[in-house]
Amino acid sequence: MNTIDNRITIRVWGDYACFTRPEMKVERVSYPICTPSAARGILEAIYWEPQMYYVIDSISVVKKGRWFSFRRNEITQVINSNQAWPWMQGKTPVKYVLSGGGSPDAAQRNMLALADVEYLITAEVRPTSLYNPSRGDFPKYLREIRCRAEKGKCCHRPALGCREFAADFEWVDDASQIKLAEWKEEDLGLMLYDVFDVDERANGFHWVSDTDYEGTMVVAKACFFHAVIKDARMDCHPDRVEILRPRKEVN
Repeated sequence: MNTIDNRITIRVWGDYACFTRPEMKVERVSYPICTPSAARGILEAIYWEPQMYYVIDSISVVKKGRWFSFRRNEITQVINSNQAWPWMQGKTPVKYVLSGGGSPDAAQRNMLALADVEYLITAEVRPTSLYNPSRGDFPKYLREIRCRAEKGKCCHRPALGCREFAADFEWVDDASQIKLAEWKEEDLGLMLYDVFDVDERANGFHWVSDTDYEGTMVVAKACFFHAVIKDARMDCHPDRVEILRPRKEVN
């Protein structure tokens, strides 16, 4: 299944983007380009099934965007399901999270983000271990992705890093016809590749019931790689770049 026929290209663009660097603990600072993790999230927002997964091949830059900073209110409290359940049953009064300026649950923080960006995301669509060839042909997933992208359909609105920065998208038949930005070569250093290991995602996962599931439950483990821009294109394929995985813990 790892052939050129399984590759797709989606053009994405938006007014704002922020691909947060994990080393920034308090205030958000964006990478200068879309990360493979964010690219995968965009594709999965358009279409995803447990029987398939995406491997990001490359990210090409049509518009680099410009840096800009602003201050916003971020919440310091979260609501979990254990809190929400008695509220839904009417056993306890609802406790709201107050996010306005000066509220006890809010904190003002700066963000260094990008404005007016546009990318071409090229990815391979591969089958997971849950795929059963006897139930149908694998290219049906490719056809469904194309159909949804051409019609602007999505499972949820894709985002350029942060959820509030919505992304528009469209299907691309021939990426060679799209002019890329002027970005000859730059070493971007260490960049987040994904919060889930691509090899583990190949196992697939979905819930069968409230207590049972099929496949392998993937645990979040941040992986990194050395990002390099050449002619406005960043190579992301795991067969061509070295992915730095966290060391296994020794008991």
